[in-house]
Amino acid sequence: MKNFKYLLLVLIVTSCNAPRATYDYDQNMEFNSITTYQIYPDLKSNLSQLDEQRMLTVLDSEMSKIGFSSSEASDVYLNFYSTSYEEPSRNNIGIGVGGTGRNVGVGVSGGIPLGGANTYLRVTFDFIDVKTDSLIWQAVVESPFDRDGSPEERENQLRAMVQKALKGYPPNK
Repeated sequence: MKNFKYLLLVLIVTSCNAPRATYDYDQNMEFNSITTYQIYPDLKSNLSQLDEQRMLTVLDSEMSKIGFSSSEASDVYLNFYSTSYEEPSRNNIGIGVGGTGRNVGVGVSGGIPLGGANTYLRVTFDFIDVKTDSLIWQAVVESPFDRDGSPEERENQLRAMVQKALKGYPPNK
């Protein structure tokens, strides 16, 4: 029973840091016929040059796992772009002072934030039909992102985001 409490705590903490994704797609598209891709020619990812290269490497690896191959004569362009934002830390220490006396009460409290702001990365993945130049599938993934992490940690964070995005492809109609 003691180990169960620790396991539950670990699951709660790790689930809070898991990437979240939303998906959208063209309902008239036949996705089973799409097998080849190439990176969008005018890619503007808003990532650092090193993170962009990591993302391209991860995408190539993960796209091949779901049956895609890279080709100059491709079915779709794969585009991705990112934005980052910070949210204030939700960890606080509360301090309170209070007193009572003969049915009179006074109370004062306040919170002191712990730690700095949390940085999040939002990456949008687009599949664009090469023939019609129209968007046919999109995934938006948000995840905590440690810009001060090691190169391996950053690649693992990007890989988790790509895997979460591609989990929604092909869409279930």
